[in-house]
Amino acid sequence: MKMKFVKNIQFTRTIKADSRLREFNFRKLGGFQEGIFTIDVVDDRGNRIMFRMQKEDNAWKIVPQPLPDWIIKNERIFNDLIEEELQHA
Repeated sequence: MKMKFVKNIQFTRTIKADSRLREFNFRKLGGFQEGIFTIDVVDDRGNRIMFRMQKEDNAWKIVPQPLPDWIIKNERIFNDLIEEELQHA
């Protein structure tokens, strides 16, 4: 029997968004959704916002969904953080 091991990739980074330092938690999904990261962050009211990023044209892009502007404006930073983490994995 052949076994395949896939490393679980999870990391947290603090990013300045909307004039505040916010903790973003990244998790790479496996299986059928292997090219997707889920990201979650807490807003000003303490509500957890979860969104996904998918690799398109050699860049990680936010999957279209209603999100606050302070998340959308940081898409490029998220891309850079994901790429950096994948290089070290």
